[in-house]
Amino acid sequence: MAIDEAEFAENPEPRCPVLLLLDTSFSMREEGRIEALQEGIRMFRDEVAGDNLASLRIEVSVVTFGEKSEQVTPFTPILDFEPPVIKASGTTPMGSAISLGLASLEERKAAYRESGILYYRPWVFLITDGEPTDQWKEAAQQVHQGEKDGKFLFYAVGVKSANFTRLAEIAPPNRGPLQLKGIAFKEMFQWLSASVKAVSTSALAADGQQKLPPVTGWGEVPTL
Repeated sequence: MAIDEAEFAENPEPRCPVLLLLDTSFSMREEGRIEALQEGIRMFRDEVAGDNLASLRIEVSVVTFGEKSEQVTPFTPILDFEPPVIKASGTTPMGSAISLGLASLEERKAAYRESGILYYRPWVFLITDGEPTDQWKEAAQQVHQGEKDGKFLFYAVGVKSANFTRLAEIAPPNRGPLQLKGIAFKEMFQWLSASVKAVSTSALAADGQQKLPPVTGWGEVPTL
């Protein structure tokens, strides 16, 4: 029996996959950004893992982009998820990271289907303090089409130094980018944990229409 099959046989609960696309470029060293991001991920893991039902349903994958685009954590049940140690260096190959992450998400969904596992609409969270330094337009098209087809919910979050005009071109038209207040990564991940817990413990509609907490504590609409 394959690893996925054994895992699904042991836990047949519906899954709610969360894909984190994290900017780890050199500029993330500024103002303690990378450390605050690391701490936010740990807190997200702890809060979700502490919920009896959500802990059986939420899976997390981490793709970083700095020196290169890399899936540092494949989709992993939250109870087994160990936040990767992230270091800031390199440029911002955001386009390739988005494409890599979305491809891995489709593979995971295929594994669910093959094993008869139901799943909620996945969440994709992009966090950056800059702009792409590689080709990004094809990745943006993948985001727009995937969101339109109901394949995932895509959120783009930028630290104040991010190029929000570019992020607006990458984010889905119906959900523009958000600007993080300072380095409020902890507050952002608290919102994310509360949101995915609410979704993953609701009726399996996978439509992303559940009422979510307001983002006013950590994010705001940027001026483009």
